[in-house]
Amino acid sequence: MAGPAALVAAAFAMLILGLEYGGGATALLLADPGPLVRFGLPMATLAVNLSASLAIGALFLAVFVLRSSKPEFNRALDIAAAGAALLTVFSAITGFLSFLNVTSSSASLDSKFGQILGQFLIAVPLGQAWLETTLLAAAVTVLCFAVRNVTMLAFVGVLAVLTLVPMAQQGHAAGTDGHDAAITALFLHILFAAVWLGGLLVLALLSKQLDNSRLLEVVQRYSGVALVCFVVVAASGYVSAELRIGSLDRLLTPYGILVLVKVTALIVLGLIGAMYRNLLIRRLADGAGRRIFWRIVVVELVFMGVASGTAVALARTATPIPEVLPSTPTPAQILTGSAVPPELTFGNFFTQWNFDLLWILVCGFGIFFYLAGVVRLRRRGDSWPIHRTILWVAGMLLLLFVTNGFMNVYEKYLFSVHMMGHMILAMMIPILLVSAGPVTLAMRAINKRSDGSRGGREWILLAVHSRIGNFLSNPIVAGVLFATSLLTFYYTPLFRWATVDHIGHEWMIVHFLIVGYLFAQALIGVDPVAFTLPYPFRLVLLLATMAFHAFFGLTLMTGTGLLLADWYGAMGRAWGTSAISDQQTGGGIAWSIGEIPTLILAIVVAIQWGRSDTKETKRLDRNADRTHDAELNEYNAMLERLDRTR
Repeated sequence: MAGPAALVAAAFAMLILGLEYGGGATALLLADPGPLVRFGLPMATLAVNLSASLAIGALFLAVFVLRSSKPEFNRALDIAAAGAALLTVFSAITGFLSFLNVTSSSASLDSKFGQILGQFLIAVPLGQAWLETTLLAAAVTVLCFAVRNVTMLAFVGVLAVLTLVPMAQQGHAAGTDGHDAAITALFLHILFAAVWLGGLLVLALLSKQLDNSRLLEVVQRYSGVALVCFVVVAASGYVSAELRIGSLDRLLTPYGILVLVKVTALIVLGLIGAMYRNLLIRRLADGAGRRIFWRIVVVELVFMGVASGTAVALARTATPIPEVLPSTPTPAQILTGSAVPPELTFGNFFTQWNFDLLWILVCGFGIFFYLAGVVRLRRRGDSWPIHRTILWVAGMLLLLFVTNGFMNVYEKYLFSVHMMGHMILAMMIPILLVSAGPVTLAMRAINKRSDGSRGGREWILLAVHSRIGNFLSNPIVAGVLFATSLLTFYYTPLFRWATVDHIGHEWMIVHFLIVGYLFAQALIGVDPVAFTLPYPFRLVLLLATMAFHAFFGLTLMTGTGLLLADWYGAMGRAWGTSAISDQQTGGGIAWSIGEIPTLILAIVVAIQWGRSDTKETKRLDRNADRTHDAELNEYNAMLERLDRTR
């Protein structure tokens, strides 16, 4: 227990020092909530972070690393349940202390106090966030005790991750510049920090139940995940610091100094991670690494505690760039949090960027792991078509451009730009990604596990061959989803949610990609699936679906009712066409640009059809040569017998 104790001690010690240095617990001149709230609130927040890390880290190890048939698995789930239970308690305490901090009131048992508290939890975003976290954490606690199936535990893990979403949404003032980027960066930061910290903490708690060979396997798997977490935590931390500091000269402020302390701790943790691969794993493989394992783990947990305590202190420290709303906001600033961008010209297609860290990381890791798989195949002497690699990289780069380039700048203000992004996400990018055969590459490149645990290969196989996977990959189902998602999205509240809410926007991108991928896979996919259509029926499915797509585009082109009139019609743009004209242009984009991927799909289907016929002809010719036309001779003999019986 030395490691966990060192983590907690370092975290709370650094929190107190950070609060004192940064002024996060300084008494206010007016409406001061008192020392109990000033110190208790950040302490409770730190306890929330550590508890969430414990629950998420334990669930991650149980789902991706440990054997379900061994005691280590049940022990990890007990730890996850304990972490979720602590998260439930500390979330409730944090919500209560947040109420006292906002209202500057004292706790009381009278009915008026209870009514105000209830209103805070139900109607105020900050109170809603902590209430949601508390309820989600309570559900995770119960499920960790009740569920032992590994597949179902993956869904419990997703629920545990959702407990972090309300906290991330409160991390930056709504309506200020960079709000969406701040939410994304904070969510990625706390999520991957939780996996990193929680995984190591649970590994320390489980180490006595693992012999040297098993500990070696677990540490090897954890070190790879920790490297990914290090990259994401570093990138998201940089984005958060950039939004709140802005320039190097502000690093000398109390907030900047605390950022430097956290960066130093992160660098040390990166060096320790390198020690895992270069020293600890080698010593464990030699059977003599237990002592050095504990030394490294304790040191790493101490620095993780320093980073965790500093992070909470930073959240209570005034930033050099204050988060304030403009005194006279424009309509666009009220709606989106940002001013209207400059007029969209041809030059702005390449110069206007709005970076989304989530999709930068998705595309970066997507290219890296695909190329790593290709390299692994070639090193062992296997081949992989170069055109598939080119298609995958091209698809990822196109996805990067759509989610970070000018379309991500203007899609909130111009429906036509939004529709252009929709067409590319749902039709063009999936064609490139499907043609790259990522599932086939993963099956060939990822090592198969033989110890009863589930790694990436096992989870991909389970998803592909599951009932829901077979259902969604059915060509008819994929076509129906692709066609009806247009109406479901644009003529229901989903469109408003995806436009107004940043989380809804990210969901929209994922939705378009998945639906488009399933449709392209049904038509031209190279990865194996349970159901395939004959090539003539694939063309029929393509034409029917695209006809529906064209009808949708024509409806928008000729329509006179503005979708989201209180959004697109209320931006106050001083340039460009009217909102309704822009929407009609968007309909033209849906109708015309959608024809290009349709033509590509039709050509690819025709080529595959021709190749299939050629292969079948060659197969029949080889069979005829091998059997000396036995089938043809038998057929002729049958005709002769029929003729004699007449």
